[in-house]
Amino acid sequence: MLDTEVTRLSAPPSPEGTKMPEHDDAIASLLDAAHDPELVGPTGVSDALRALGASEADAALLAERVARIQRELSRLRRREHELTALFSSARELAELRDSDAVLARLVQRAREMMGVDLAYLSEFDPDTSELRVRETSGSVSASFQQLRVPPGRGLASVVVESRTAQWVADYTAYTEDRHDTGIDDAVSAEGLVSMLGVPMLSSDDVLGVLFVGNRETKEFSPDEVALLSALADHASVILQTTQTLRELQLSEDASRRTLESLTAHLVERDRANTVHQELVQAVLAGGGFGPVAETLASALGRAVAIIDAQENVIAAAGLPLAPGMLSLDEPVRDALAESRRNGHCVPVAGAGVRAVSALTAGNRHFGALLLGDGAFELGAVDFRTVERAAQVGALLELQQEAASGADHRVRSELIADLLDDVPERRSDVERRARRLGVDLATLDSLLLLAVPGDQQTAAARAVVRSLDDRALVGEYRGFVVAALASDRGPVDPERLRREVASAIQEAVTVVVPPPAKGPLPSAFLAARRTARLLAALELADLTARVEDFLPYSAVLDTDAQGLSAFLRDTIGAVRQYDAERNADLLGTLRAFVRNNASPTRTARALNFHTNTILQRLDRLDHVLGAGWRDDERMFRIGIAVRLDELRERLRGPAA
Repeated sequence: MLDTEVTRLSAPPSPEGTKMPEHDDAIASLLDAAHDPELVGPTGVSDALRALGASEADAALLAERVARIQRELSRLRRREHELTALFSSARELAELRDSDAVLARLVQRAREMMGVDLAYLSEFDPDTSELRVRETSGSVSASFQQLRVPPGRGLASVVVESRTAQWVADYTAYTEDRHDTGIDDAVSAEGLVSMLGVPMLSSDDVLGVLFVGNRETKEFSPDEVALLSALADHASVILQTTQTLRELQLSEDASRRTLESLTAHLVERDRANTVHQELVQAVLAGGGFGPVAETLASALGRAVAIIDAQENVIAAAGLPLAPGMLSLDEPVRDALAESRRNGHCVPVAGAGVRAVSALTAGNRHFGALLLGDGAFELGAVDFRTVERAAQVGALLELQQEAASGADHRVRSELIADLLDDVPERRSDVERRARRLGVDLATLDSLLLLAVPGDQQTAAARAVVRSLDDRALVGEYRGFVVAALASDRGPVDPERLRREVASAIQEAVTVVVPPPAKGPLPSAFLAARRTARLLAALELADLTARVEDFLPYSAVLDTDAQGLSAFLRDTIGAVRQYDAERNADLLGTLRAFVRNNASPTRTARALNFHTNTILQRLDRLDHVLGAGWRDDERMFRIGIAVRLDELRERLRGPAA
């Protein structure tokens, strides 16, 4: 349009028929104004038109048109620049790889396009309703870059609440109830005066606020608000995309973990099925505990030990065993106690032991399964597998116990018939002995064990384990009896007593008759009398030889109550006298009995003067009564004194 007007005005020739040079300059200025409004302003256009001979009115009209065209060209060029920037931002969104880098570039572009000093993006936290500065461009303050805007404070909260653009030409004059000390300090540190913020939205949710600020007063035009809103939309896309990618990553991680867990579970289940089948085969084959340990060790890839109730290893596989499996420490024992209570396999933090499962049946405890370190951690299915193996072990123990119980009954009946020594049944006894592989002719010695009644069967099994095939063991008349063949090697009675006591966790008394002094029934009777005497004296948990208690056991065959009454009636008064006066009159009485009732020999034995002994004998006359030195009473007192002294020597002074 401007080109046409210039051509019209320049058409008439000059009076001389040629154009003046100044006309050419004027035309050039008008054409420059048409193509580059910044080169020629409205005044320059008016001057150029007057140079072409235009009237003042025409010049003013054309100058106004030129100014309007200049503004439109400026707007179009600015729009072209904005669209180019938005297209670049859209391309970056399409190629999104690093959301932080794209956001930083977008914030920088907002500052450049808006021609401001500072641009920043604050992300909204829906849990706390705070706005946290995430990216900045042009910031010089560290406190501003870490700014958190609490809900209801600052210009940002107004943008979030209204979900519309908000700006202020002078932040210091902004609504007082919106100010916050932390925000004011950060804004002051940056020197900001004017601010514009637009929301970043996703449907009805606020994702954040995109801000620009200036350190001088600035009025923001609607075009600038629209431009910043467009950039905020791009930022919203970035945040949404980032959130979506994050959720997808979390979903992928969760799916991977689920798949791994399912795969591990299937592996455990297959391993458990294999173990169960092999355990069933082990039970059916009757191989004992060895196959159970080997099956577990092979399937779980670790050392396995099976211990009995006394913590002795009875089967092992996956060798070598860790020291902690051979000698249990406190954490392992605690785990074993817990497993006995709840019946489950219990993990352990002890050295060399990683899990324990008790072998139990009802309230009976047979031992435990111990598992060592392995190449993989035991899972829930593995723990259930170990528990099934422990149940199989308990069943095996019950199976063996039933078999040994039947054998024990047969042997106990054979022991009873052997010691009853009924001639009419001798041939049957010999036949049954041959069936058990026992040569009665070699059985020439005997051991008698006194244990609590409910522990006799367990004690008999412990004796069998200790003596192997060297003895015929059974229960007879309330005792455990072992008939031995001395030609198969000597037996240490004290060691046997300790082993049986450890097995049943009760006091055990072993009575040893003299070997090869007579038939076994006679040896049993002598041992039983000695055991009864020991019980009457309230002596237990010791090894006693029959000859040490003769003739008392031959003379006295009574119970504890009767023997206690005998001792109390004979020498009880002397013991009471000593207790009340802190004396030792009983010591004098014992020396008097040992020295054949001779005061002189008694004085010499005690290293006292004879008169002193005579005075003490007078005191005994007063305590025991006249006539205590008569033959009959002296005999009874002598027996009582010797029994009391023997009891004191074996178990310590009586109370």
